[in-house]
Amino acid sequence: MLDYAWIIPLLPAASFFLILFFGKKLPRKGSEIGIAAVGIAFALALATNVSWWDHVDNPPAGHETEQEAVVEGESAAVATPAQEGGDEAVAEEEEHTVEPVTQEVTWFENGGHDIKVGMLLDGPAVMMLLVVTAVSLLVHIYSTDYVGGDRRYTHFFAFLSLFTASMLGLVIAKSTLQLLVMWELVGVCSFVLIGHWWEEKANSDAALKAFITNRVGDVGLIIGVIILFWSVGSFDIIETNVAALDGTVAHSTLLIASCCLIAAVMSKSGQFILHTWLPDAMAGPTPVSALIHAATMVVAGIYMVARLYAVFFEGLSIGTSSVNLLAIVGGVTVLGGAGLAFVQNDIKKVLAYSTVSQLGYMVMALGIGAWTAALFHLFTHAFFKACLFLGSGSVSHAVHSFDMRKDMGGLKKWMPQTFWTFAIASAALIGIFPLAGFWSKDEILAGANQLGGSGHYTVFMIIGIVGAFMTAAYMTRTIWYTFFGEFRGHGHPHESGPRIVIPLWILAAAGATAGLVNLPSALSPDSTALRFEHFFEPKGNYFPAVNFSHPEFSLAIAVGSTIIGLAGVTLAYLWYFRGLGPHGITERNRLARGGYTVLVNKYYFDVLYTDIIVADVKGPIARSVYWFNQNVIDAVVNGCGQFATVLGRFTYERIDQQVVDGAVNGSAAAAEEGGQIFRQLTSGKVQQYGALLFGAAAIFAGAIILFV
Repeated sequence: MLDYAWIIPLLPAASFFLILFFGKKLPRKGSEIGIAAVGIAFALALATNVSWWDHVDNPPAGHETEQEAVVEGESAAVATPAQEGGDEAVAEEEEHTVEPVTQEVTWFENGGHDIKVGMLLDGPAVMMLLVVTAVSLLVHIYSTDYVGGDRRYTHFFAFLSLFTASMLGLVIAKSTLQLLVMWELVGVCSFVLIGHWWEEKANSDAALKAFITNRVGDVGLIIGVIILFWSVGSFDIIETNVAALDGTVAHSTLLIASCCLIAAVMSKSGQFILHTWLPDAMAGPTPVSALIHAATMVVAGIYMVARLYAVFFEGLSIGTSSVNLLAIVGGVTVLGGAGLAFVQNDIKKVLAYSTVSQLGYMVMALGIGAWTAALFHLFTHAFFKACLFLGSGSVSHAVHSFDMRKDMGGLKKWMPQTFWTFAIASAALIGIFPLAGFWSKDEILAGANQLGGSGHYTVFMIIGIVGAFMTAAYMTRTIWYTFFGEFRGHGHPHESGPRIVIPLWILAAAGATAGLVNLPSALSPDSTALRFEHFFEPKGNYFPAVNFSHPEFSLAIAVGSTIIGLAGVTLAYLWYFRGLGPHGITERNRLARGGYTVLVNKYYFDVLYTDIIVADVKGPIARSVYWFNQNVIDAVVNGCGQFATVLGRFTYERIDQQVVDGAVNGSAAAAEEGGQIFRQLTSGKVQQYGALLFGAAAIFAGAIILFV
């Protein structure tokens, strides 16, 4: 199956065209094609994972050699460090390399370079194939109910399929150029789906904001890809990573390329300060929010860093420093996103800012050297955050609103299944033991405390713990406003149908149990410990195994982070459920009022971008264009009109009246005069006609004699 994994993205791509051409003629308007295609893709992704697990445990002959790495000019065999004090069995197991499965063909030729397109299948790619197809399949099923009867139902499913195909194509991309193409196609699909209900201006504005903001970051991606190409001489991802590790590319070049690529991460993965598009993108249908803005598209930036990790690891000196740009961006985003989630009344925007914060955790983890922890959190987050978004859609389906404070409350009684799935996913997000978020967040915090240079990344551990506290508090607030208290909406809410509820239970179950796939060796037998790390972490000369280590399980951090999370839940419970908090503090305390105002205004980023930068650029340009229109274009048009008037009058008076009409009248007069002359010749006398005929014949005969 590994050799044919390229079929997986082709299935939803074919589905896109089939739905567009034939969807409206089918009984279910094309949704059956999309579900079938993604369902088969999911089955193939599952089979690919099984084949990959066997590939890791039983490498083909010739691949069970030790990984060779060059360290300060010397060749040394490198084994992945074992967990918990260097377990020898695990160390022996990880000593061999695991060759990725690659295929490629020539895409085009330019300047003597053969530009290839192909498939790079290794641990992270295999994992992402499973995540994308699984979440996409559940979203497709959910959508048949949620957008049933929509005016563009067929169009919606067509672009869901195209997005899935684009994301899967990005996952298996073998070259940075191929990744760039898929990256942009994912962005186009996002633009279309966010603006699905484009008749409402707010939706079309949100789609444009997402598209334009992402283009800002994409400039960095393009520049970074160009820098790496001219430094390495190839777009190939493996060759790029190998060159970064063996010293072929200068450190300064890798640093510049890394900084450029971080700009792309900031836009696509919603990092501060280019995060502003993601909450506004909630204008799209809820299934779009679950698929694109929680589980797949927004993690494209995370995946790109993980895929080119050698570039970042060497360029930012991740293994030997205690601070770097990638970690700073992630750390700021963790706290910034969580702060904004506190003051949102729209349930989807709470989840959107929560997603921003959790993406910050992943970027921070990559910045501190915790590669596996970052990808593990991506894996677990995809399930419980998709569950939360779809749960918010289930609630809005019942109350016809997303406003928690005005139109919800007390829904636990009417919607018990939605409540319990939402509660389970929230607990996983908070990091309550033993749910998935507990294991992945704990590994990130342990990495911040143990990895890096002499000072480690301890400050980022503190940021992660504070972020966990804030997450617990704002999610408890969300549950209170949505499911407890008195119902504040209108009508009679009801539980959603099975096509909505069943995907919720599947995702909630995954969010609860997904963390078990990477249990630390201290808490699990060797045969079941660290399975995620074992199967999905790359093991080869294109991954920075030199000076790369894994954090050990820390009971103190695990217990401490759990206590902090429960403290956040308890504080929010006392404040909202029991009404014991200092309510009205923003009215009484000047500092609290100022902080609240800053949060409500989203740190004034939208003011900066829209009212200052865009307005200051757009305003003068608009005024200049208006002046040019009035004074140049209109002057030219008016001058042309006046010239045409003068030319028309001249043509009429001189050409038409005097020349054309004069010629016509002269012809008529000549004809009349000629007629008068010839009328005199036609006297009606036969003798005269005969004389004329004889004379003409004589003249003709003389001419023949003289000239012939």
